[in-house]
Amino acid sequence: MLINILNSTEIKIMTVMKTHVALNVTNLEKSVTFYRAMFGLEPVKYKADYAKFDVSNPALNLTLNVTNSVQTGGALSHLGVQVESTEEVKSAIKRFTDAGLALFTEDNTDCCYALQDKVWMTDPDGNRWEVFVVKVADTAPENNVGATVAVGEVKTANKSCCA
Repeated sequence: MLINILNSTEIKIMTVMKTHVALNVTNLEKSVTFYRAMFGLEPVKYKADYAKFDVSNPALNLTLNVTNSVQTGGALSHLGVQVESTEEVKSAIKRFTDAGLALFTEDNTDCCYALQDKVWMTDPDGNRWEVFVVKVADTAPENNVGATVAVGEVKTANKSCCA
């Protein structure tokens, strides 16, 4: 539990931690349109060069900061929101389709050694997002690092997805 002291007479207790992601964007209007559809809500703050989405589920403080250029990718592979059911993935697909966003869907895909349903979108500056549900948590437990196959032999595997 985090305690934030507002002044000497008032104490606010934060019971939920939020991840903060600050994205540089080149076109704030297009980015706000994308993230409105992504999260199904309006920004809590929207200025000429800045927008903030305060998302309760997942707990996220997302800010968009206008810049002249953005280097697509960099060290970031992609971003995602894990939901609890395939119905929530389908709801996201409808929301994105209604907003006119280009998307790509995958059903029963084995990705990151997990069976998943997912939908992919790309924001106006090239950041790839997925909304996904994990249906089977580990499709290859025998490939865990350190899993012994035979006495003295260690089996490892390299498998890439989401790339």
